[in-house]
Amino acid sequence: MLAPAFAQVDLAAAPTRLALQVKSDPPGQQCRRIEGEFPLVAVSLHETFHDDFNDHPLLSGRWTPHYAGGAAWPEARYWGGDGSDFKRKTSYNGEQQIYVDPRYAGRGTTPLGLDPFRVRDGVLSIIASRTPPELKPVLFNNDYVSGILTTQDSFAQKHGYFEIRAKIPVGDGVWPAFWLLANDGGWPPELDVVEGRGEEPGSLVMTTHWRHPDTQRIESCPQDFMLPDASRNFHNYGALWERDRITYFIDRKPVADIKVPVGFDDPMYMIVNLAMGAKYFKGVGFVDAETPNSVAFEIDRVSVYQIDAY
Repeated sequence: MLAPAFAQVDLAAAPTRLALQVKSDPPGQQCRRIEGEFPLVAVSLHETFHDDFNDHPLLSGRWTPHYAGGAAWPEARYWGGDGSDFKRKTSYNGEQQIYVDPRYAGRGTTPLGLDPFRVRDGVLSIIASRTPPELKPVLFNNDYVSGILTTQDSFAQKHGYFEIRAKIPVGDGVWPAFWLLANDGGWPPELDVVEGRGEEPGSLVMTTHWRHPDTQRIESCPQDFMLPDASRNFHNYGALWERDRITYFIDRKPVADIKVPVGFDDPMYMIVNLAMGAKYFKGVGFVDAETPNSVAFEIDRVSVYQIDAY
């Protein structure tokens, strides 16, 4: 049996094998914080996906720089082709950015060469910056350009542990996230491993979303945490999806869990993005004069593990 993962000193490393500690009692229907002393059991895992971003993320074939299509979200517009804005933002959320990459042409026919991704010393930065005024018309009048990476075209997994090591940026309208969606294109389910509330430095939220089988209403169970140095230092944020339980981790220590809701039936793919502006998400708000002209979501690595017994 491997040693408990949260007892490891070096959390920067991504071992090929990992053990995580989870609560041994049955999970509840609603998410709960995990605090104090409690009995634990170990879950043994092996690595199935790893990117430590030593190279540009679009060179590996692991990532796609826009939503890949096929989503069935209400009011979402991901069906318009690579040359539209349909795969490049979620208008329903009130987002004020458009996701770009060097080959994206917006309304035009010639790639604009905009690259929101920077790699330095093994750290990927997704950079959101104010849209140059002369490019606003061709970029659908969005206030910011930013970046998104998804694995819908390349990697999805049912069950297992999904982890990002990152710094969480702050600022008015700043909304970084690492999250999972079902690979069949439906919504929900959605598993938000970590989201930052840009107007509230150090404030993080981890959320499970599902559809109630009787009412068909969307249900959500968020858990908020305060990590004062989250924007200054790298931390590990993860979610372990077992058959009966989803457990959330900060630095591989369990901090919340919930019984797996109905609808978590298909493999899920990963999304890491830096949105700007939010209509509904508390603690983000809309971009304004106080919003940084440029802000970076720094990511050291993304890793996925499968449970050994699965």
